[in-house]
Amino acid sequence: MLAQPSTADHSFFVACPKNTEGLLLAELGALGAADARETRAGVAFTGTLSLAFRVCLWSRVASRVLMRLTSFPAVGPEGIYEGAAAVAWEDHLAASGTLAVEATTVVRQGPLANLNTHFAEQRVKDAVVDRFRARSGARPSVDLARPDVRINLHLTPEEALVGLDLSGDGLHKRGYRLEGGGAPLKENLAAAILLRAGWPRIAEEGGALVDPMCGSGTLLIEGALMAADIAPGLLRDYYGFLRWNGFDPAVWEGLLDEARRRRERGLRRLPPIIGYDVDRRALGSARANARRAGLAGRVIFEERALVHLTVPRAATRPAPAPGIGTSPGTVRPGAGPPVTPGLVVTNPPYGKRLGESPQLTTLYETLGSRLKEGFQGWEASVFTGNPELGAHLGLRAHRINSLRNGPLDCKLLLFRIGASPGGAASTSVPGEGRPPMIRGAGAVMFANRLAKNQRHLRRWAAREDIHCYRLYDADLPEYAVAVDLYEDWAHVQEYAAPNTVDPVRARRRLRDVMAVTPEALDIPPGHVVLKVRRRMRGDDQYQRLSDEGRFLEVKEDGLRFLVGLTDHLDTGLFLDHRLTRQIIRRLAPGRRFLNLFGYTGTATVYAAAGGAQATTTVDLSATYLDWARRNLSLNGFNDTRHSLLRADCRRWLAQAADRPNGEYDLIFLDAPTFSNSKGMTGTLDIQRDHGELIRAAVRLLSTQGVLLFSTNYRRFKLDETLTQELAVTDITKQTIPPDFARNPRIHRCYRIVR
Repeated sequence: MLAQPSTADHSFFVACPKNTEGLLLAELGALGAADARETRAGVAFTGTLSLAFRVCLWSRVASRVLMRLTSFPAVGPEGIYEGAAAVAWEDHLAASGTLAVEATTVVRQGPLANLNTHFAEQRVKDAVVDRFRARSGARPSVDLARPDVRINLHLTPEEALVGLDLSGDGLHKRGYRLEGGGAPLKENLAAAILLRAGWPRIAEEGGALVDPMCGSGTLLIEGALMAADIAPGLLRDYYGFLRWNGFDPAVWEGLLDEARRRRERGLRRLPPIIGYDVDRRALGSARANARRAGLAGRVIFEERALVHLTVPRAATRPAPAPGIGTSPGTVRPGAGPPVTPGLVVTNPPYGKRLGESPQLTTLYETLGSRLKEGFQGWEASVFTGNPELGAHLGLRAHRINSLRNGPLDCKLLLFRIGASPGGAASTSVPGEGRPPMIRGAGAVMFANRLAKNQRHLRRWAAREDIHCYRLYDADLPEYAVAVDLYEDWAHVQEYAAPNTVDPVRARRRLRDVMAVTPEALDIPPGHVVLKVRRRMRGDDQYQRLSDEGRFLEVKEDGLRFLVGLTDHLDTGLFLDHRLTRQIIRRLAPGRRFLNLFGYTGTATVYAAAGGAQATTTVDLSATYLDWARRNLSLNGFNDTRHSLLRADCRRWLAQAADRPNGEYDLIFLDAPTFSNSKGMTGTLDIQRDHGELIRAAVRLLSTQGVLLFSTNYRRFKLDETLTQELAVTDITKQTIPPDFARNPRIHRCYRIVR
């Protein structure tokens, strides 16, 4: 056991989202961290383990709590190994226990500038394991999900810092929201928004909290936890210290008892908290989240369109008895007097997430109009990643805060709603609150074409067990959009109009598309997602659009995949490659498969399903590799035969050239048209570089191996010298599915052998 008592002082660092350091500093001071000091991306303090446990339990803004163990000069990979090996890990972990290592770096120059963090993690793991093996002959195992001890390595230009992650997992995971839920914000970001908006003060005064576009309810549930003085970590069943040798159960149980008593008292004074949305599925998730948070019946959710937003009225039924798991039944705002003015808080969609849509402009206009007309005396907080859309609210913000939602720079606009200017009429949004009206011959023509295409393709899709397919691809020049059907969701991509097209007319046509699509396809209006597709350049390639983390599980050829309809321009399942994936499955039995630029691993899943002996997926993006891992797991492929490598494919191929030939029997090479990702060496231009990539990949092929090369670059021309060196067959026609027959230039595909 760790010899240090729980009353001894330790050094801690608490990480938090960017631009919330000041909030965290105030929070830690209130929790008892007297010497807390703000640093880059977090707050440092010195204190007891009891205080650190309290921070894990009570901090609403923190992401992780790290306890410093040691530091040493960062002179290279072997220096990392030696420094980590010097730590008395037997004081922290049993030889039969489990561990995980996470590394971060801010080094930009010197010997560690190009060090892969995964390699650094491996060296620390090796140091720990070797130390145990040398002393006892036994060694701890690795558990990436819930280890007994999670070790943190942080590299700076001056030193390497090694510590323990006491949180174990991100503290934003409160325990009430299921993985893959549709909540748009991380919980600690939602808490930061509410703190910036002054919600604790408003709640203390008895003011209500209203979210007119609540989605799965994260803002409201976090608001309820604040107002009821409920510890945000009370529901969590896992922390990084619970199986650590230094854990003091008595101290922790005392903190939990205190938190439970405060929750019981706090629930008795909870003010009205109400959320509205038009998406029934999202409301179902919101109610389930509230139930898991012990707030069933206390946070109210109703189906209501934004155009019908009004000040809620108080419920007449008395509040239920407090307690987790209490189910007082359905409670709706009653017919009593209006609730006490409080805070309207919301995170509406914005252009960087769903495309620069005229519909969103109308949405913001409607929100501003409803606030001005009905919420005099209230405060309002609107979180947006597009200040230009925020300008359409028609309200003057008295304060603007900068925050980040994942990779996006966002603004939190704070308003005090005064008297209505008079005469302002609310503006309706197509598809919200009333059946959308089809206006004009063009809209009717578009609706008819959608319905016709669906009738034609539906029989084919049912026969082939296809649940996701392209329904429309700019069939009518006036309506330049692509419409893909994913189960009962429509994914609409607008092709950016040229400068010669009247923008007013283009906006009207897009409104037609969004209005008639739900009716023509008989799907809920909330199941239509819009993005703008334009020529991708530079950093735009595969750019993340939001951090919702919303996934929809779909089926294809008996396999299951996760698609993301909002977070990225592409959904993670390239529909035009459906037949290519089928070819991979047919070629896969007994073969060693390599998926280069693997993206979300859909081709790998097909290879595994086809009976591949082993698979290797290489991609530079940790996000996409995790997505690939989830796709493999979803289909039951969890064993070590399926490896995922994070690397620049171009550099990896160059390094692989030094290994013996014939390492793979089947290779799929589907590189982006252009990329200049920060993790790459130079840039990738598929027209310029495809010869180099193909030759490097062929060197890895076995004698009877097959390389499938595909590209979506529409003006692609194959390097003719390749046909002199290799056996190249153009199989493009064989790989164009029926739903893309109207646009066969969607991709080019080649079969290449030695």
